[in-house]
Amino acid sequence: MFALPFDRNPRRDPARVFFLSMSGPGFYHAGRMSSQYLPVFVQILVAIGFAAVSLTLSVLLGKSARRNATKDSAYECGMLPVGEGAPRFSVKFYLVAMLFVIFDIEVVFMYPWAVQFRDLVSGGNAVPLVSMAGFAGVLAVAYVYALKKGALTWKN
Repeated sequence: MFALPFDRNPRRDPARVFFLSMSGPGFYHAGRMSSQYLPVFVQILVAIGFAAVSLTLSVLLGKSARRNATKDSAYECGMLPVGEGAPRFSVKFYLVAMLFVIFDIEVVFMYPWAVQFRDLVSGGNAVPLVSMAGFAGVLAVAYVYALKKGALTWKN
């Protein structure tokens, strides 16, 4: 008889343990899918169906107009589209915008901490205060670095 290596001790075989863990309630079991995932798949099917029906109806019911140069030209608030399309922005604009986004996201992380501060430090626990002081310290170092590099000066 042909014997596989895991036949000696089936409880310690990693492949057997893996496949047994996959037969739990979160995976396919006996050809059926867990009922927990059914609402997700129904929502996906409804979204795909809505998109397909909307696109099909817009193609079937939409007006197909004749094209000409006037209709195909860009409409710029009543002005004739003459010259270059978009002005060039300085790199400083993008740098300041990125710094704003970064520091704004950091404040978003601070807000929930500030709301829960009283509960976090109850009982003399100073760990939340020290951790937020470290976080604010990293922000201060980043701000000083941006100032030293000249990221916030507009004269250059």
